[in-house]
Amino acid sequence: MALMRAREAVMRHFRPILTDHDLTEQQWRVLRALNDATGPISVGELAERTFLLGPSLSRMLASLDERGLIERAAGNDARRAEIGISNEGLALIGRIAPLSEAAYQQIEHQLNPGEVDQLADLLARLSAPTTP
Repeated sequence: MALMRAREAVMRHFRPILTDHDLTEQQWRVLRALNDATGPISVGELAERTFLLGPSLSRMLASLDERGLIERAAGNDARRAEIGISNEGLALIGRIAPLSEAAYQQIEHQLNPGEVDQLADLLARLSAPTTP
């Protein structure tokens, strides 16, 4: 429950920004993942990077495609499309990034120096795959 409360507290900083840009949290996650990729990636890889289920991701990609925020390209296998971020998507990220950075700064001000790094390390350890 503490993790859920913390997530909600963090997202309160970002939801107004995303709402102002007509994006859902999941759509923003997709755009960020595509922005971080070195090129177009498969839908399966995008699902793994964003922790989204296939049907939800497919609907989301259709919406982002309609808005011109992503591009679809044929993959190495003709049956598999690869998804990349469009110039419009990059421009949207460019508009949101300063607002997002300001939100991160607000969050950091709630913690003592070094605690953000400590928190990030702890969360990475918690989310790392476990070996049997």
